[in-house]
Amino acid sequence: MTYDLYIGDRTFSSWSLRGWLMLEKFSLPFRTHLVGLYGGTMTADMAHLAPARLVPALQLPDGTVVGESMAIAETLAERHPDAGLWPADAAARATARMLCAEMAAGFGALRNQCPMQLQHVNTGFQPSEATRADLDRIETLWTHARSFASDGPWLFGAYSLADAFYAPVCARIIGYDLPVSEAARAYCATTLADPAFKAWRAEGLKTTYDPFPYDMGTPIADWP
Repeated sequence: MTYDLYIGDRTFSSWSLRGWLMLEKFSLPFRTHLVGLYGGTMTADMAHLAPARLVPALQLPDGTVVGESMAIAETLAERHPDAGLWPADAAARATARMLCAEMAAGFGALRNQCPMQLQHVNTGFQPSEATRADLDRIETLWTHARSFASDGPWLFGAYSLADAFYAPVCARIIGYDLPVSEAARAYCATTLADPAFKAWRAEGLKTTYDPFPYDMGTPIADWP
């Protein structure tokens, strides 16, 4: 029973990272297919997955196609109830779903001003007031999630879908050196040091871009 996951460029596609982590972190069997998100072939590459039109898209073993990250998350959790995709505690599980839903629908300022890129750190970057408000809200959610965590470094203690959904946020915080609390920065460091995240980034760095799609006009430093 192997899934087929369709993703975009690893260095830039935040939603693809989320979809990949949903499978990789919970040891679900899958094959990865790269579509031309930046190469201009995305529509053709995904034609057989209609009506799904964005990455990530998941094809189930029976051929059913699931688009949209929240739908993929719930489908996998339903099909693998013992894999621990959601927290075991009912209250924590409901809260994790809330965090994921808000991530899927919100934080437009952060997304627009700080597109995910995993190549380097933009130093001296100045976030807008709207982006700062998004960061404040994210910290509120992360602090609330940690109130359910008895042990472990992740949002709800053990790794869950909530951590997969917020991994690209961690990448943005580090990649743009955004102003957050020490607790939030420590959580981001945990995410970036995770072997799955590091493997994803390393694979993405095999592809080079000239020019680089997101030149922010700021000095750059090495990725931590």
